[in-house]
Amino acid sequence: MLKIGRYNELIVERKVDFGLYLNPKAEEVLLPSKYVPENVKVGDRLRVFVYTDSEDRPIATTLAPRAIVGEFAFLEARSTVPFGTFVDWGLEKDLLVPRSEQQARMKVGRKYVVKVCLDARTNRVYGTTRIAANCEPPPGDLVRGQRVRILVYSLTRIGIMAVVDQRYTGLLYRSETYEPLTIGDERVAYINRIRENGKVDLSLKPPGYGSVSGSSRKIMDALRRSGGFIACHDRSTPEKIERLFAMSKKEFKRTIGGLYKKGVIEIRDDGIRLKDA
Repeated sequence: MLKIGRYNELIVERKVDFGLYLNPKAEEVLLPSKYVPENVKVGDRLRVFVYTDSEDRPIATTLAPRAIVGEFAFLEARSTVPFGTFVDWGLEKDLLVPRSEQQARMKVGRKYVVKVCLDARTNRVYGTTRIAANCEPPPGDLVRGQRVRILVYSLTRIGIMAVVDQRYTGLLYRSETYEPLTIGDERVAYINRIRENGKVDLSLKPPGYGSVSGSSRKIMDALRRSGGFIACHDRSTPEKIERLFAMSKKEFKRTIGGLYKKGVIEIRDDGIRLKDA
C-alpha cells in the first residue's frame, strides 16, 4: 500500500516516454523522467517520496522534502491564496497551509515552523502552524537529564516553546536560558523537570552538576581567547557574567570553584587568570 507523504520502496514495473511507473497497476505511481536515476531498469527497487499532484493523483519524486508526514520543519511562505498559504518544503509543488490551520495569518517571505500532515479522507498532504494542538502528549518514560533535540516554534513572555524530538512540546524558561534563541532554531537540550500536569521543562545544559564540564570548557576557551585573563570574578554582577559567559552567576561561581580546585585558574580580586598564562 502506498504511503502518501512518506518515503516508499517501490519496484519499477514499466518504462514510458515520460518516466517510470512504479508499483503494480492497481496502485501504480508515476516517477517523471526528470527524477529517474541513470541506468534504472524494470525490476529495480527505488526509494522515492510519494505525494499527490494538482489533480490529487499519486506522484513520486527522488527529491527529498524538508519534512515528511508527521515531522516539523522551518519553512518559508511563498505565496498566498484565498484558502491558504503555500510554503516551500523542497519539492516543485509547494505545501499548502490552509487558512483554518494557521495559528496566525502567514505572510509571504517569512518563515514558520510547520507540521506536515495527511488528510486521511482525501490523501492530500497539508501543513499546519497550530503546533501545540498537533503534538503528542509527552511519553511517560521521560527522565530528568535525558538528552533531546528541540525546534523552537514560539517565544512567549515566560519562555521559549519548542517541539521536542519531533513529537511533543517543552518549555525553556527565559530566566534559565542564557543563550539567545529565535523561532526555527534547533538545539540539543535536556529534560529539566516533568511537572505534575505532565508538561515538560527543558534546559540547554544538563541539570545539576552535569553542566559543569560544558561550562568549564566555555570559561577556559574564553580565558584562552582573552590572553589568559578576564576581569570577572565571583563578586561580579549577574548581568556581567551573563554577558561574558552566557550562564547564571550561580553556575559561574560553581564552575570557577571547580577549576580553582583543579589548579588550572587563579581567582583574584580583579578577575580570573589561567595559571599557565
